[in-house]
Amino acid sequence: MREVEFHLRRGFVRRPSWLLILLLFAGSASAKEVTVAARVEMQNRGKGKSATDPSNVVVWLTPIGGSANSEEIKTPVAHPRLVQRNKSFEPHVVVVHVGSSVEFPNRDPFFHNVFSLFEGKRFDLGLYEAGTTRDVRFDRRGISYIFCNIHPEMSAVVIAIETPYFAISNGRGEVQISGVPPGRYLLRVWSEASLPDDLKNQAREITVSENTSSLGTIRLREIPVSHAHKNKYGQDYEPPSPASPVYERR
Repeated sequence: MREVEFHLRRGFVRRPSWLLILLLFAGSASAKEVTVAARVEMQNRGKGKSATDPSNVVVWLTPIGGSANSEEIKTPVAHPRLVQRNKSFEPHVVVVHVGSSVEFPNRDPFFHNVFSLFEGKRFDLGLYEAGTTRDVRFDRRGISYIFCNIHPEMSAVVIAIETPYFAISNGRGEVQISGVPPGRYLLRVWSEASLPDDLKNQAREITVSENTSSLGTIRLREIPVSHAHKNKYGQDYEPPSPASPVYERR
């Protein structure tokens, strides 16, 4: 590639073919993309307690000052799903680009009622039966906590952001954000097991380059997570009635 570039500059190739030009620009484009890596570590405040699962921590990078222009930013085209199965949402955490739609298919043999009344996107999908699906367009930035109005044990989180440069940590706390152009970014972190103020303190400006592609270790203080919540009417959940056709499809 350097040889081709040299000949183009010195005029040795007076009529360069489009193939050579495409190869040159393809090589330059691929060289710009960097995989940013990090590791998440959850710190328990209580002494003698075992380490917490570091999975489902979201890390994302927002370009600063034109680090990545609109032509470089690639908006994801995937259609994420939050599947209702075994009275739970799979996966528990979903990250989408603002304006994306998320599908909520019901794979249980009974009805569900998905809703969110907290921050982010507010919606109520109503009752729908097994084998059917509903979808929601997350048209504003924010964090949406998702519940089922019938089954209080069901919960999930949808995070809508305005950048394609993000990743969710795995069970070992590993994070890899691929395809990041070199430049300046605002790093943000979200964890369900951390206080909002602690997460705000994690925000900082970073510079990404081929030589600085590691974010090191991100240490988060853990708090007890409570999934207790009211139903969509602001009331306590009533015990389900298995014999009722409202809850189970026969």
